[in-house]
Amino acid sequence: MKRFESFLAPLMNEFLIYRESQGYILKNYKASLQRFDDYLVQNEKNSGVLDSAFFLEMRTNLKMEPSSVNIILSAVRNFFQFLVRRGLYQNNPLRDIPPVRNHTVVPYIFTPEQTDHFLGAMCRRFHKTKGHFLTDFAVYIALLLLARCGMRISEPLKLLRHHYRSDDRTIYIEKTKFSKDRLLPIPQSVATEIENYLSVRRSLMRNDQSELLLVKGNQRPLSDWKVRRMFHVLVSDIGIEQPRRVIGNVNFSAPTPHSFRHSFAVNSLLKVKERGGSPQHALPILATYMGHSEYIWTSMYLKVTDAISRKNLVDFSLWRSVKK
Repeated sequence: MKRFESFLAPLMNEFLIYRESQGYILKNYKASLQRFDDYLVQNEKNSGVLDSAFFLEMRTNLKMEPSSVNIILSAVRNFFQFLVRRGLYQNNPLRDIPPVRNHTVVPYIFTPEQTDHFLGAMCRRFHKTKGHFLTDFAVYIALLLLARCGMRISEPLKLLRHHYRSDDRTIYIEKTKFSKDRLLPIPQSVATEIENYLSVRRSLMRNDQSELLLVKGNQRPLSDWKVRRMFHVLVSDIGIEQPRRVIGNVNFSAPTPHSFRHSFAVNSLLKVKERGGSPQHALPILATYMGHSEYIWTSMYLKVTDAISRKNLVDFSLWRSVKK
């Protein structure tokens, strides 16, 4: 990442050193301050005290998603609080700057039939050569775990072989987001596919030294990029490729690997409802399964009841935008 270039550059560097000493991860802070630094340079702000009016104007001029603007404002607010403690500012000029109203995000939801077609398309893409076949099989298992167990994309890639327990059909997820551990019971069909993969791996890979559950044919770790790339290829194969749409203040997301996590949650709640149960009562259990820190985050999935209602909402919003 490039160096800071504005008149506040030395103080930004001091702030980052301070934050690092407090145990914070600097990546997101530095990216946000870099955008602020660029804004100062572009607007030829070379010195002087920055007031609230300046930041209100900056908030308006940043041509970014509302959530991204709010992240930048939060980082800059913390930076100026640091300057207040240093005695360089009497008051924090961002103290009373309200956040931009975030777009309502409506995730893409796979129907159960689309999920089946997707996984079937992956099987049809398996290469026949030894090394490529095992790599494709590993990618398939990663996508299967996203689709059938609602995992985050990083989770299957970090699994060790002993995290999969064949005797009780569980997978142990160790310290991912929110530093939470959880033990997931998995469907019999998923366990069978993992057993098939491990059997093929033992057959094709001599001197297998990797402790990872999923590896490429050369024993190297399976990359996030490779799984994402195959996901988008398969989305195109089954004909559901579509762009992200922003209509008014609603963001209709395009299909991404994380869509499987949303789909798993929504379709699980839908099954509870179809059995005559209460989706609201199922939320704490689903939250634990998915590794949410609080089940209130899981409750957001109640806003999208199924894939059909999402499609109807997109179609209606497009119709309204054309009418206007």
